[in-house]
Amino acid sequence: MGHTCFDVEITDKVGHIKMNRPEKANSMIAEFWNELPEIVHEMSASGAVRAVVLSGEGRHFCSGMDLSVFSASGSDVGPAASGGKHTSRRGERFRSTAMKLQDSFTALERARMPILCAIQGACVGGGIDMVSAADLRYASESAYFCIAEINIGMTADVGTLQRMPRLVPEGIVRELAYTGRKWSAAEALAAGFVNKVYADHEQLISGVHEIAAEIASKSPMAVWGTKKSMQYSQEHSIADGLDHIATWNASMFDTDDMAEAFAAQMEKRDADFPDLWAQSRGL
Repeated sequence: MGHTCFDVEITDKVGHIKMNRPEKANSMIAEFWNELPEIVHEMSASGAVRAVVLSGEGRHFCSGMDLSVFSASGSDVGPAASGGKHTSRRGERFRSTAMKLQDSFTALERARMPILCAIQGACVGGGIDMVSAADLRYASESAYFCIAEINIGMTADVGTLQRMPRLVPEGIVRELAYTGRKWSAAEALAAGFVNKVYADHEQLISGVHEIAAEIASKSPMAVWGTKKSMQYSQEHSIADGLDHIATWNASMFDTDDMAEAFAAQMEKRDADFPDLWAQSRGL
């Protein structure tokens, strides 16, 4: 199946989702918001994809929301936008659109496998919303980040302000959100927003694929359980988190995976774990 905004590959249980509009700095047009969650859901539901690399073609990872989306969401001002009456409908339409966009990135969190972002050049506006919802972030030296919404007179509303303060100190997020300044890859690394900085784009893609392959070699059930447990613990007390993981392991822990892991270590070979159960849209 062809996509307008993405090229998709799956190799050795690692998915690669590549934003493919470099001439537009991979800006997020209307099709983007439908295609991304659809691709991620299909990979997750298959049970056969164990890690995903999300990258962008060209000089820039993502320049954020394309201006055409603002027009499509009914963000024009004045009575004409509502046919001269019922102007409250414009607000309702904007809110519904914002929530749909939010859900497109929440799909990254719902996925049963980790999402790893490989970021070069600009990661602006919606780009930060997206990578903040991912599991891991890596950057080239050319990368920079910008919560750009403040520069066009609006408040970021697709996830940055909610997720980023869980990843780096809140004061850093406030400064970036209030000023709209560029944040370098080196600063992002020092704050812990990105895991590693690579010299160039080629080394970035190669390095992130190596990490994804390492994740894919582990028990997919154990990786999924780790992701779910950490997500749950972000929003609950330590006591609740401990209770959650005890319940998860009581129902989902696969002793056969542990036996295979031990056997592989003893026999000095790669472990061979079964895929996750494939999910059907109809069930």
